[in-house]
Amino acid sequence: MSKEIGKITHYFDNIGVAVIQLKGNLKVGDKIHVKGTTTDFTQEVDSMQVNHKPIQTAKKGDDVGMQVSERVRPNDKVFLAE
Repeated sequence: MSKEIGKITHYFDNIGVAVIQLKGNLKVGDKIHVKGTTTDFTQEVDSMQVNHKPIQTAKKGDDVGMQVSERVRPNDKVFLAE
């Protein structure tokens, strides 16, 4: 089973960006699995931002913004995919 590393707090429909509140570390190149009531997809992390600045790695407690390939909803869980 993959490890839960965060949850979605916001989704900006017009730009396809999700904000993830992290409970674990995440870096560019990792694969994430987003799962919720109607959400279920896996994607690679191409880029992330904190306070509108690009970053390569994020840690527990960070709120990161990233482009997502599908619509996500607040409280969807984010897992580190195997």
